[in-house]
Amino acid sequence: MKQTGLSTCHRRQFLKRAAAALAAPLVVPGAVLGLNGATAPSNRIVFGGIGMGNRAMFILPNFLAFPEIRFAAVSDARQDRRENAKKSVDQHYNNQDCRIYRDFRELLAQRDIDAVLIATGNRWHATASMFAARAGKDVYCEKPISLTIREGRELVDAARRYGTIYQAGTQRRNTESYAFAREMVRQGKIGRVHTVEMQLWTGSAVAHEKATPVPAGWDYDMWLGPVQWRPFVPGRVNGWAYFWDTGEGMHTDMGTHYTDQMQWVLGTDDTGPVEFETSDIVWPDPKKHMSETALTGTFKCRYANGVQGVINQRGGFTDRYIRYIGEEGWIQVDDETDAVKAEPKSILALKGAGGVGWGNAGAHVRNLLDGIRSRTPPVCNPEVAHRAQTICESMTISARLGRKLRWDPAAEKFDNEDANRMLYREPRAPWRI
Repeated sequence: MKQTGLSTCHRRQFLKRAAAALAAPLVVPGAVLGLNGATAPSNRIVFGGIGMGNRAMFILPNFLAFPEIRFAAVSDARQDRRENAKKSVDQHYNNQDCRIYRDFRELLAQRDIDAVLIATGNRWHATASMFAARAGKDVYCEKPISLTIREGRELVDAARRYGTIYQAGTQRRNTESYAFAREMVRQGKIGRVHTVEMQLWTGSAVAHEKATPVPAGWDYDMWLGPVQWRPFVPGRVNGWAYFWDTGEGMHTDMGTHYTDQMQWVLGTDDTGPVEFETSDIVWPDPKKHMSETALTGTFKCRYANGVQGVINQRGGFTDRYIRYIGEEGWIQVDDETDAVKAEPKSILALKGAGGVGWGNAGAHVRNLLDGIRSRTPPVCNPEVAHRAQTICESMTISARLGRKLRWDPAAEKFDNEDANRMLYREPRAPWRI
């Protein structure tokens, strides 16, 4: 008789081995269960990156340092940048798993992505953030959060509508030196504050250049995104921070770090100044330069209670600071060094040693992660970030019109129709949210 299947002997051996396997203890790697300090995969927050240029690569290690974060995908309009970012992520995890996308909308469509780091050029910040919110992703977005006031308000509304946990990249709220200065002001160590003085560095001027072919590996249409289409001019592309539609200059870009601090310390996160005025503005020479934003100048705002904020755009990069001036003294943080200065000097004896400086955004990322898990707003949530950015954008409008402006922080309107027409710029299709 011909046998089919297992022989009786082989069948007996198979059954013995199967029984032994069932009786043996199941061995599961500790990382799967979250043991020995590891984070279980089910507890990880999976991130993607949108815009992987210089700033993204500077801040990326702050995200990779957290074991509960898994960076899974990156996108950029430039092939070289997305490939460089993938290489860095893969090296960190010792694998080849990081996915790359030219179009960030494909990244947002990935169901395993929980949150995104957005570090594009400024023109993209609000639009990309709103697309992410609509896709159900939480957001860490570099500053400034917007380039127009109405765009910032739309971002706030979108985050509320979709329940997005959003952290703006104004990380100085989670920096020891700035927190100390705030606490000293709040405790009345310098008396009633009447002036907040902030200093940035001198802006740059971009010389005229001719258009050139778009470099290989660039999706220039995607790079432009919501702004008006223009020919590819290297100086304009590389110097995007110094043009109205893509950057708005240093006092708007860097200034939001300090106006955010001013709002935080003064306790005005849900409102803002009522008056804006600028003076001594020096613009690029249009005969020599194609850039549009101020080189130097003084940008002022005044709150309803009389407190004045002053941004001085002048000096070098390392000369930046913020100083709170009160009726009984002052306290200052040097932004380059995180050093704190004060008068009376006895204030400094209250400061503890050490602390992490602004260059390390780890505490700011930690604050975001805590917000994602608890579904509570981080310290630089959209409303907070929008109010700080509104100050810078209002200063810009005042400078461009060359006139003092009154502002209603509740209605978010000026007393001047020319200024109100500058509250918004219609995005290029198809980027209207």
